[in-house]
Amino acid sequence: MILQESLTVTTHGRGTYDITRSVQQQVRASGVRIGLCHVFVHHTSASLILCENADPTVRSDLEAFMARLVPDGDRLFEHSDEGPDDMPAHIRAILTQVELTLPISAGACALGTWQGLYLYEHRTRGHRRRITLTLQGE
Repeated sequence: MILQESLTVTTHGRGTYDITRSVQQQVRASGVRIGLCHVFVHHTSASLILCENADPTVRSDLEAFMARLVPDGDRLFEHSDEGPDDMPAHIRAILTQVELTLPISAGACALGTWQGLYLYEHRTRGHRRRITLTLQGE
């Protein structure tokens, strides 16, 4: 069986947004007991991360690292059509990932004890982000 579902996540600017519960709900509703859940975000300035979900400072430390690695408004970048965070957002998405594949076991994504799935918004203003889930299995 192969199914496709979609999610829309409204962000309020740069940061991480926990989508674990929404993805798990879609997997449970699908009836797939064992298989794979492919998650894809349809944007070039947002990404997906599998990250520790117990301590939020892990995600704030990730953001501090990204800010140092790819600062907004760096004069190195020519592309700035949508502002000083435009090109840094694209680079951040390239350096992280826009897709993840998760195992499905017993009707749910088989995540580790401290793992959560997050949409990582790289723009400083909010957006509506579209995510497609493709579920395969039986």
